[in-house]
Amino acid sequence: MIEKATIKDVSELYVLINSAYRGETSKKGWTTEANILGGIRIDENELIAIIKQPNASIFKFTENHKILSCVLLDIQKSKLYLGMLCVNPELQNSGIGKKMLDFAVDYALENDLPKIVMSVISERLELISWYNRNGFFDNGTRELFPESHTADIISGEKLEFIILEKSIVKNRKPSI
Repeated sequence: MIEKATIKDVSELYVLINSAYRGETSKKGWTTEANILGGIRIDENELIAIIKQPNASIFKFTENHKILSCVLLDIQKSKLYLGMLCVNPELQNSGIGKKMLDFAVDYALENDLPKIVMSVISERLELISWYNRNGFFDNGTRELFPESHTADIISGEKLEFIILEKSIVKNRKPSI
């Protein structure tokens, strides 16, 4: 089931997101950032702030009352920003990530938004390829990776984001 996360989900989201992106647990999946970034991906206060934003929502995929995946969807003028799409590392390659991506497309359609944009660290080639296979393209925009109080760049080099974009087809049938 996919539904909007609430403040009561923050602790479980914190564990899921950080275990999917960083640390040894993240290495069980293929979407890890552990080889380029140390520290944590997000803290509980940042999650609470996102949940409280009027145009942003974190959606969770649950089975047996356990959060297995989540995605941040943020309505920004005429586009939907997609972030923090993650799946429990032990369940990656099971189709849950694709379900969450399809949910994001349906959400964009429901909100009459013509495109979805996202930022991906340029070194994450396998992840960029996955998004390309799912209809996202590099729109040519680059942004510097921000300094963070929670993350350490392991390589010591400046990182950058590639901005990926997907146009939304209005006559698409909802997948969920």
